[in-house]
Amino acid sequence: MKYIRFFDTISISDVPIVGGKNASLGEMYSNLQSFDIDVPNGFATTSDAYWLFIEENKLKNKIKKLIQKIDTNDITSLETNGLKIRNLMLKAKLPKILKEEILLAYQMLCKQYESENIDVAVRSSATAEDLPDASFAGQQDSFLNVHGEQELLKYAQHCFASLFNNRAISYRQSRGYSHFDVALSIGIQKMVRSDNSSSGIMFTLDTESGCENVVMINSIYGLGENIVGGKVNPDEFYVFKPTLKQGFKTIIKKELGSKKKRLIYANKKRTKNVPTTKEERNNFSLNDEEVI
Repeated sequence: MKYIRFFDTISISDVPIVGGKNASLGEMYSNLQSFDIDVPNGFATTSDAYWLFIEENKLKNKIKKLIQKIDTNDITSLETNGLKIRNLMLKAKLPKILKEEILLAYQMLCKQYESENIDVAVRSSATAEDLPDASFAGQQDSFLNVHGEQELLKYAQHCFASLFNNRAISYRQSRGYSHFDVALSIGIQKMVRSDNSSSGIMFTLDTESGCENVVMINSIYGLGENIVGGKVNPDEFYVFKPTLKQGFKTIIKKELGSKKKRLIYANKKRTKNVPTTKEERNNFSLNDEEVI
């Protein structure tokens, strides 16, 4: 396939082609299996796929004209013209070859997991070959519990359009970056049913002090978007590395978070937030063994 790269063919050297997020997922998928860390498989569309979408629909000049009208110091100007750009992209058509390759790759992923129409996350990964100092993390949109071929194509196009959401436009303009130096790679990955359990973020050092002798883990109930978006106050754990390497299970600090809601699968809306119970709020979302 010309416009698709499966995770096992992606490494960190492919950031210009699939963006930082998808390049990192490729590294994890290829290198963590030997440590019994089961990273779900998936695939990414390339930057060439994005430019094909732009060119086939003759969008570049139309987007340029709307960009020129934007004053990022004027919220109304940003919101109005940003919406017009996204609507342009959502009304465009995915190129035939790209649709075919995305669906073929999805069918291959379904076959690997021995299930029809598996649930996937559809995530945005911005690429910028000539902008080494740029960080596009968290600026574009992601969609969870996407199910079936038609939903997949729909939300893939929404990912493309999210390259021009308001915060992304504002960031690029404030840094003096051209909007046409950045492309959008779509990551499509089998989802983990963490809505039935817990999810979180692990840092290999203390983010406050920079101390490298600890691993810091934040965790919540349900899908991970609540913790990434800062919508839920998480549980926090600190593990001491030097004694961990010696075989000791040294959790040196535990702090209970409020964890007031849990993001779960929903039939029609894909996901929904529900309140956690008093018992869940009063207990940690990970036990000590899971933390270690």
